[in-house]
Amino acid sequence: MSHLAVAGLQLDLRAEDNLDRLSDEIATVTRRLPWVDLIVLGELSAFGPSPAFAQSAPGPAEDRLRSIARDNRIWLVAGSIFENRNGQIFNTCPVINPQGEVVARYRKVYPFKPYEAGVADGDDWVVFDIPKAGRVGVSICYDMWFPETTRTLAWLGAEVIVHPTMTNTIDRDVELAIARASAAQNQCYFVDVNSAGHLANGRSAVYGPGGEVIYEAGSGRDIIAVELDLSHVRRVRERGWHGLGQTLKSFRDGPKTFPPYAGGRSSALDALGPLVKPTSSIVNSQD
Repeated sequence: MSHLAVAGLQLDLRAEDNLDRLSDEIATVTRRLPWVDLIVLGELSAFGPSPAFAQSAPGPAEDRLRSIARDNRIWLVAGSIFENRNGQIFNTCPVINPQGEVVARYRKVYPFKPYEAGVADGDDWVVFDIPKAGRVGVSICYDMWFPETTRTLAWLGAEVIVHPTMTNTIDRDVELAIARASAAQNQCYFVDVNSAGHLANGRSAVYGPGGEVIYEAGSGRDIIAVELDLSHVRRVRERGWHGLGQTLKSFRDGPKTFPPYAGGRSSALDALGPLVKPTSSIVNSQD
């Protein structure tokens, strides 16, 4: 059997330098729960949502996160930081191993535009292997609203998808529905970690490969530690959840090209107009 012990840290953070707080929280978790293999932080946990904190990667913040992972001997999916890369700003999640080495950097493919203004689109997918456990994929917040992102990670063999989030809006309930459906559709564990309090409204969740609810948090601070059985994912993918749909096999063996991906543009989508922030329909209306 292949097990992976994951702890999601749903923390009440502020829009400031939170690295000392994160260091303390992670050290507390590893002392109390020494069986944890992988810790996942919420999106933009290190500094909050301001691109003013952007820095290079590698850089000082990433170096500190590397030290935290090394000191605690854990895998760390470090939420994300704003990365300044050749003058472009990316929302970037470092993946750090227990030796303190950055094994991958995932740059958010779908920034929350038009609100996440000035943030560039990432252009690659990240999966990484944890020895004796299995393969993990990474996506960030708004990415999961586009099912192609999660399906691509499953296509690349991800058995667990970790999903740092920073959501403080009324659509959190919808996000949980998407996360649960993503787990079932891709026959994987889906670990969605949101912040709480000042930056976000919590309700982190873990779902299994049949869409089953493993844990759903409330809105306050929470440490979500679960042991995931990756051999269960492999059995579900082979036989179907409770012997039912073998979703990934059907996708593999079905049509190879869907109309949206055949090239060209959609006149229906072009008619929606530009991607801009909505404005008041009353204040800005004219007689």
